[in-house]
Amino acid sequence: MKVWVDITAPAHVLVFRPLIAILRGRGDTVEITARDYAQTVQLLELHGIEANVLGRHGGRSRLGKFRSLTSRLHDLRSWARGREFDVALAHGSHELTLTARRLGIPSATTFDYEFAWLQHQLGCRAATRVVVPEAIPPERLARYGARPPKLVQYPGLKEEYYLSDFEPDLSLLGRFGVDPARVLVVLRPPPDVSLYHRHSNPLFPMTLDHLGRLENVHAFVLPRTEEQREYVRELDLPSVILPETAVDAQSLIALADVVVSAGGTMNREAAALGVPVYTTYGGRLGGVDEELIREGRLKPLTDPRALDLHKRDAAAGERVRRDPALMLQLLLSALP
Repeated sequence: MKVWVDITAPAHVLVFRPLIAILRGRGDTVEITARDYAQTVQLLELHGIEANVLGRHGGRSRLGKFRSLTSRLHDLRSWARGREFDVALAHGSHELTLTARRLGIPSATTFDYEFAWLQHQLGCRAATRVVVPEAIPPERLARYGARPPKLVQYPGLKEEYYLSDFEPDLSLLGRFGVDPARVLVVLRPPPDVSLYHRHSNPLFPMTLDHLGRLENVHAFVLPRTEEQREYVRELDLPSVILPETAVDAQSLIALADVVVSAGGTMNREAAALGVPVYTTYGGRLGGVDEELIREGRLKPLTDPRALDLHKRDAAAGERVRRDPALMLQLLLSALP
């Protein structure tokens, strides 16, 4: 087969890494497009994945997002036309499903947060298959035109699939000067350029300020954008570690004592790796996070002083591993 994969955000690199390997391992041709957003391109390079970079993120404004969308749709259509793809795959890239539909290419999209309304109205309706976790109630997806047989669901977290073969790089902490005697807290700021996260949430800055002043803590911050990086840098907090480029975040999470994230993927990576994790997310919780909270694998944080800060036994965390070939099989069900 000839397969097109579109990668539009850093987390998608991890989702598709094992799937691309499976496809190429069995002799399929895979061509990849990517959007220049946050650390997406750096992570592709980190994982040795070559991609054609087409388009950039449109920023915070709706007008900027619209202009970015129309420009990227044109670029993708020009690039993909005549390449004779059998199927197109994406994680929430409505640009891919819209382009694939216009070119007559079967497509599958996957995601695990159901309240990105505009993205899903466009992407789900254009897609041939919509692949999501079982934790998302199907009735929440019907308004996007995603009903069986278009809608298919899988057990567990997407992170349990793409981290199935993962083992942490034990040398990572030493390279960043992390003191092994201190409690290592990994922090991820909110996705403040996302349309579904428009309400200002002071909790993350409060948590960063609290942890960044504790002598028994190393607060390792993974910003999403250069603007966030500059904000953290200017705070000049004594206990903060701020990397200048993309890092092996999965190893960092696996070696952490606590994770605090205002997003989704890092929360779920921590849960999949058996690491204690708190969420400061200010938007509407999706079905996956609702289920993780019910199971006690994710804790909502309302006050940074409530964080349980202690060294943990990394070997004690319970991991769940699932076969990424199942995820690939569901995505390829888009084929006629």
